[in-house]
Amino acid sequence: MRGRPGILGWYAGAADRDERDGCQPTHGPILRLAHGFEALLRCNSMTEWRIAGPYFEACSCDAICSCRMVDGRPGSRAQYRLCQFAIGWSVAEGRHRDVDLKGRHTVMVGYWDEDEPGAPWRVGVYVDSGASDQQREVLGRIVTGREGGSPWKQYGRAISAIEIGQDSGRQHILVDGHVEVRARGRYDTSSSVSCGVPGHDRAGYEVVTSVLDVKGGPFEFSFKGRCGFVASFDYRSD
Repeated sequence: MRGRPGILGWYAGAADRDERDGCQPTHGPILRLAHGFEALLRCNSMTEWRIAGPYFEACSCDAICSCRMVDGRPGSRAQYRLCQFAIGWSVAEGRHRDVDLKGRHTVMVGYWDEDEPGAPWRVGVYVDSGASDQQREVLGRIVTGREGGSPWKQYGRAISAIEIGQDSGRQHILVDGHVEVRARGRYDTSSSVSCGVPGHDRAGYEVVTSVLDVKGGPFEFSFKGRCGFVASFDYRSD
C-alpha cells in the first residue's frame, strides 16, 4: 500500500461479502459500518476469540452524534457528508486461541461518505508497538470484522507507539506522529445515549473533544469541539 509509516492497513468495505465468506449471523453486538449497512462482529467462526475492555471514539459530528441511539430512538445518517473518525480499543481481557491479547491497544481511523452508494467505511488500523507480529495480525483482523466474516479487504500493515488514556471525561488517544484525540469533558444531557460499535447494550456517555487530529496514510483531517463517546466493549466469536 501507499501511505505514511505506521498505518496497519487500508481497508475498503463491500456490502456483499458476508454471505460469500460463509458467515451466518448470530445474536451479538452490531458494528454499524455506515448508514443502512451493518455487519455482525459475532458469527460462526472456526476460531474462538474474545477481546474486552474500555472503548473511546471521536468523530467529525457535533454532540450528540446523530448516529447514536438516544432514549431508545435509533440514530440517522451522519450530520455532514463525510463522517471522519478515530476509535480506540484498550484490551483488558483478550485471547485468540492460544494468543494472549491482554494489555494491547488498537486504534482505527477512517471515514465514510454518506453520498456514496452503500457508504462503505475506509479505514486504517494501528496496533501498539508492544504487540508481536501474531498479536498485530489477529487484532487487525478482529477489529475490522475479518474474524467474523465482515466485508473488509486488507492491503498492508505496520506498528506504531500508542497511548490511550481513560480518565473520566478526559480520555485521549495518541498514536505517535499520526493521531491525537482528546476529550475535554462530558456532554451535558439527561438522555440515555448508546453507540452501535461497542454495542447498544453497553452503558456509556457522550463527550466533547478538544481535538481530533489524524495524519496517517490516506487520512488527514482535524476538528475541534466535536463529539466523542465512552463505553466498554466485549467482542467474541461465540
